[in-house]
Amino acid sequence: MRSLHVALLTTTLLLSACDKPITEQPTNSISKNQFSLVTLNKIQTDFSAHWLTPHVILLPKSQQNHHYRLVSLPISSSQDNNLDKPVNDALLSVDLTQTSLPEQLSVKFPHIKDFQAFSVNLPTKETKLWLKKPLMVVEANQQNKAIKGAYVQTANVIDELYTAGENDANEIADLGATILENAVQFKLWAPTALSVKVKLFNQDKSPATPASVTLKEDTQTGIWYTQVDTHFNDKYYRYEVEVYHPASQKTELLTVTDPYSLSLSTNSEYSHIIDLNQKTTLPEGWFEQQDNPVANPEDNIFYETHIRDFSAHDNSISQPLNRGKYLAFTEPNSDGIKHLKALKAAGINSIHLLPTFDIGTVNENSEQVIDLTDPISKVCQATKSELLCDETIDADMSIGEYLTKLPKIDGSRQAVVTAIKAVDNYNWGYDPFHYTVPEGSYAINPEGSARILEFRSMVLQLHNLGFRVIMDVVYNHTHQAGLEPTAILDKIVPNYYHRLDPINGAIAQSTCCDNTATERAMMEKLMIDSLVVWARDYKIDGFRFDLMAHQPKSAMLKAREAVQAIDPDNYFYGEGWNFGEVANNQRFIQASQLELSGTEIGTFTDRLRDDVRGGAFTAQGADLRKDQGIGNGLATIPNELNSSNITESINNYKIMADQLRIGLAGNLINYPLQTFNGAITLGKEIRYGDQSSGYALDPADTINYVSKHDNQTLWDNNQYRIAYDVSTHDRVRMQLQSLAFAVFAQGIPFIHMGSELLRSKGFLRDSYDYGDWYNRVDFSKQSNNYDIGLPPAEKDQANWQIITEVLKRNEGRDMVSPADIAFSSDAFLELINIRMSSPLYRLTTAEDIIEKVRFHNTGKDQQIGLIIMSIKGHQQVPSQLVIFNTSAEAMSFTLPEFNKYQLHPVLAKGVDSRVKQSINKQGTFTIPALTTSIFTEYHP
Repeated sequence: MRSLHVALLTTTLLLSACDKPITEQPTNSISKNQFSLVTLNKIQTDFSAHWLTPHVILLPKSQQNHHYRLVSLPISSSQDNNLDKPVNDALLSVDLTQTSLPEQLSVKFPHIKDFQAFSVNLPTKETKLWLKKPLMVVEANQQNKAIKGAYVQTANVIDELYTAGENDANEIADLGATILENAVQFKLWAPTALSVKVKLFNQDKSPATPASVTLKEDTQTGIWYTQVDTHFNDKYYRYEVEVYHPASQKTELLTVTDPYSLSLSTNSEYSHIIDLNQKTTLPEGWFEQQDNPVANPEDNIFYETHIRDFSAHDNSISQPLNRGKYLAFTEPNSDGIKHLKALKAAGINSIHLLPTFDIGTVNENSEQVIDLTDPISKVCQATKSELLCDETIDADMSIGEYLTKLPKIDGSRQAVVTAIKAVDNYNWGYDPFHYTVPEGSYAINPEGSARILEFRSMVLQLHNLGFRVIMDVVYNHTHQAGLEPTAILDKIVPNYYHRLDPINGAIAQSTCCDNTATERAMMEKLMIDSLVVWARDYKIDGFRFDLMAHQPKSAMLKAREAVQAIDPDNYFYGEGWNFGEVANNQRFIQASQLELSGTEIGTFTDRLRDDVRGGAFTAQGADLRKDQGIGNGLATIPNELNSSNITESINNYKIMADQLRIGLAGNLINYPLQTFNGAITLGKEIRYGDQSSGYALDPADTINYVSKHDNQTLWDNNQYRIAYDVSTHDRVRMQLQSLAFAVFAQGIPFIHMGSELLRSKGFLRDSYDYGDWYNRVDFSKQSNNYDIGLPPAEKDQANWQIITEVLKRNEGRDMVSPADIAFSSDAFLELINIRMSSPLYRLTTAEDIIEKVRFHNTGKDQQIGLIIMSIKGHQQVPSQLVIFNTSAEAMSFTLPEFNKYQLHPVLAKGVDSRVKQSINKQGTFTIPALTTSIFTEYHP
């Protein structure tokens, strides 16, 4: 059960027979056993009562002159299945008094500031005891008849009681299992638990001696604690928590792993007691590994890599077991490692790893999951699918070979991939289970310290290759909640760690899954403590935060401060999208694009992305094709849907070109640009839909990209939109030019692995769980994985018709050869080399950008298809001129003051024969079609 729902209360409550309407201050005394029995039959209930501080409760405003009591309800055990059994527990209640909401609480809780405040007066000790049981505010009319019940959301008062003072729970530094000099210490924060035990296990998971130990509660902090002998080091444990749970409305006895686990057994069934400095976790050379600092955040270039995608298909790997695993990065001569070395030589310095923490969606036992090399017989047994248990299929044939034999255009391939996705070995990993342990499915041995050793071996090798290592982290949601199998936090402190709807109590799921409430002190603490472990003990150089705007700005700043105390150049960036139940700062000041401006915490910019590749990322069918971007032909090479209305396309181009120029200038709020109407306009005044194009105050605020794991790859997106008659080579050039916009923009470039290799996912919009077939990357550069069959119906059936039409009408012009892939790769590396050869592409302040970056060919009379950017340097750092020609013809433009500029030497000696045709003749520049030309000032 993933959320709470409005329910009808069918139990009996004891309410005072002499309750009076609230006309004056009541005594707030606790009532017990002096009530008459009142039957509340089918009273309507919700979860709209909010206990904010020990003395303030909020309820939705009512026009009725009713009175209210906070009631501590009796509870039954999950062992008791007789719902009609009479309740014998004494029922406590206390009056609530209408009052005004203090201003500081109105500011702190803006989403419920219009609720009515009530005061409650209970001793602190009693309040803490009440929080261990279900609570309801009962509304009664003047005849003392119960009208409505509101279950109480208690997370905020829990924070006030256990985290608001000094030396409280959020100041405790050693939650989890800690190996001390003479003992192993256990600490679990569970303030609403009735009891907690730690169950101990040997290496083989048999019960240890003792088999369990009862923990004692520190009632000040809500932390339960105990110690055992040091011989339990390297053994396993789980907690047994007795707690009332709203999902069942009963007291449950729950066995859970530790949210502060540092190590786990296979499939995360047991927490593992470990010291992360013990030798079994450390690869040789761990403490001597190379450090790769950056002088400024803008010096980073991120290369987004999925661990399995990197090597699952790499036949050059010497040890087959390493494919798709951490240890593939330790292979010295694989095709993938050779490509990484080429990227590093060009200037890419940071490998961004998609989630590598423990996730809840992939079976870590390799014998129990499906790989494309497995025979049909194993796949049939695992899936029981009629598609794969057909006697006419050769049972010894591998599933990968079988897929190649199926037709491409009838949907049969996608049906097979869909049938196996639940039991295969693939997922992107945005399904947090344990935040601070490496994922086991990427380890050859996922048991205990072995996975830690393999993960660290990967980090060690990447560092020694010269890369920084970035982790993709997902603190904004958990895989599950309630009483579901992979729920942990919500089993230990129910309804605390997740963000609830203010009325019905349902867990918000705007992120995809069960949203965490990082605005709560102990969820914030868990995030920060986890990040510190990754930075300190795994030497992670930066973090990319999934849906970062679902977290408070204050939490992100606090987390960065803690991490940079360990690693001063550690860089934070993430998704600053403004949506969901937190949108527009409804609950707190978000870590969103606008709010993080000036912090040097980077956010992905959708502005440059949409201007280059076309917007409407949720569009389907012909709407996808209609929405061209500047990088795939808008107004310059219109497709058949846009050629009939070229005026509209030109108008759209002018708007998007101005947005793109602001993107090239670091997305700055205060960058002045002559826009298409001739006016000088600041970035914040140039519209991007209903938002500002410019939102940054510092170039390190902006992450520039045109492709990442989400949505179609750049290649697939372009094929949807490019005019049918465009040649193969020009399609490759469009890909390169699209990447060039991100590479040469001020700010920080972000590159999707394989986009330089023309990577395709067969048009699949969302490949998060669709295995190696769609997610393949070929570092041998023989294939880009295009035209592999229709994408899964679940994601793209509405696009099958347009995909089929595109493939047919392109007449093979979208099919690339190994030579095309090699050219694209080499040309891309030259672009990276140019960026990293000059600090002018990596300016570090808004003032420098405003002073040095200029755009030409702007205003009312601009030539459509030319975007021209100059960056002023000096004698030691030559000025730069970047000209993007996105049209199908060579174009010329005169800039007399740039008459001494010459084609950049990297391009002049490079692989692209067309760019070498770029000419500067006494300040008149002629640029070939679909070419990005860079010129530098010549100082004889």
